[in-house]
Amino acid sequence: MATLKDFRNNVKPNWCPGCGDFSVQVAIQKAAANVGLEPENLAIVSGIGCSGRISGYVNAYGFHGVHGRSLPIAQGLKMANRDLTVIASGGDGDGFAIGMGHTVHAIRRNIDITYIVMDNQIYGLTKGQTSPRSAAGFKTKSTPQGSVEQALSPLEIALASGATFVAQSFSSNIKQLTELIETAIRHKGFSLVNVFSPCVTFNKVNTYDWFKENLKDVETIEGYDPSNRVLAMTALMESEGLLTGLIYQNKARQSYEELVPGFHQEPLAHQELSLNESQFDQLVAEFR
Repeated sequence: MATLKDFRNNVKPNWCPGCGDFSVQVAIQKAAANVGLEPENLAIVSGIGCSGRISGYVNAYGFHGVHGRSLPIAQGLKMANRDLTVIASGGDGDGFAIGMGHTVHAIRRNIDITYIVMDNQIYGLTKGQTSPRSAAGFKTKSTPQGSVEQALSPLEIALASGATFVAQSFSSNIKQLTELIETAIRHKGFSLVNVFSPCVTFNKVNTYDWFKENLKDVETIEGYDPSNRVLAMTALMESEGLLTGLIYQNKARQSYEELVPGFHQEPLAHQELSLNESQFDQLVAEFR
């Protein structure tokens, strides 16, 4: 059985020292080993940004997509080979700005993949501009007098869009993050795991210390039930989104693959795709 070391490769990450993405990478590798995967069973699809590099840092199938498009690629990959465990990954700009339309529709579609967002509330790769997750008043090179825009609440949007799995963690809490990714992988449907992953170079507000002081764990809420969607939404709103843990899970709803009529259990890669002359003539006849 594969171990953490089997999911490591010889590519050295070029993230800034102290970047939260290092911990996310380790959590993914640990979770993959803990659920019994082999490197050839896992595919990681990433977008653009600092977080987009992660697909090349894990010993698995990797695909570095274009900005905001990791989810369409990941969904297509899962539909072509349902035997693969597919993880899409990206940053808050990648998933909640240019890719937000894909995020909402992937959520409502409920294809059996896991989406891990490394949320640092800033555009780090382009050297420090506001993202959809930057708070009002946030000062950057693009907003020197402070942002006048309201920060997006992605987990509230996910719940409103019909998400069946919503979780949030902090890159410093590798134990919790690993466990949440394991649960997300096992979940039959679309799983969103948002991770507060501080940018130590360009975000001097939402620091490790800031998160440690402001985050609240769902386990501290008396009587919290992650199967209660209304309770999950209420808890998110009351905590202003700074809630960690398994926030919501619906185990009853079927995944997209289970609902599509005639969808083969056998992956496309293993199916016989050649056409005989009769089948070819029949297809051509449809266009006459």
